[in-house]
Amino acid sequence: MPSQVFEWTWLVLLIAITVVRKLHERAAGGNAGLRGTPPLEATLMIAWGFAAAVLPLVYMFGTWLQVADYPFEIAPELRTLGVATFIVAIWLLHRSHADLGRSWSTDVRPNEEHRLVVDGVYSRVRHPMYAAHILWGVAQTLLFPNLLAGPVALILMIAVLSIRIPREERFLLKEFPDDYRRYMNSTGRIVPKL
Repeated sequence: MPSQVFEWTWLVLLIAITVVRKLHERAAGGNAGLRGTPPLEATLMIAWGFAAAVLPLVYMFGTWLQVADYPFEIAPELRTLGVATFIVAIWLLHRSHADLGRSWSTDVRPNEEHRLVVDGVYSRVRHPMYAAHILWGVAQTLLFPNLLAGPVALILMIAVLSIRIPREERFLLKEFPDDYRRYMNSTGRIVPKL
């Protein structure tokens, strides 16, 4: 299967995940800004957005990133796995948003709608929305045979989450001390507990 088929499939899936996010953002009455986000985290999030969307487009429509091409092709089976992984990421992002409802916000601050959500996908994982972003990065790594268009987004998302998750969990422990501690003991952070 030609390489371009996988790249165009990625573009369709990028549009799909963006639409899912925007629809849920609108339903929650939110705006995905970086208001209240610490500077390092905000900078990493902007860099991630660039790596997750812009670099693959530059790879698809230009030759500037060829210097970072892998010295081998990615097997079509692995690229197909990348497509499947991206589809799972989209589903997980949708489910995460749907289960959170109006409790979702882009910043780690209390609002009147906040409640501790522990059902749906949150019954297995504390941060399924972030798991979806990790899956997106894995998918992109499998779809693009280029160091910049592929794994950079995954690396940057891991960096963002290494800062954001502890900050978010401190907030949740403060807001829901006993309930959140019990919840932490029964669920995995990004991957379900076995």
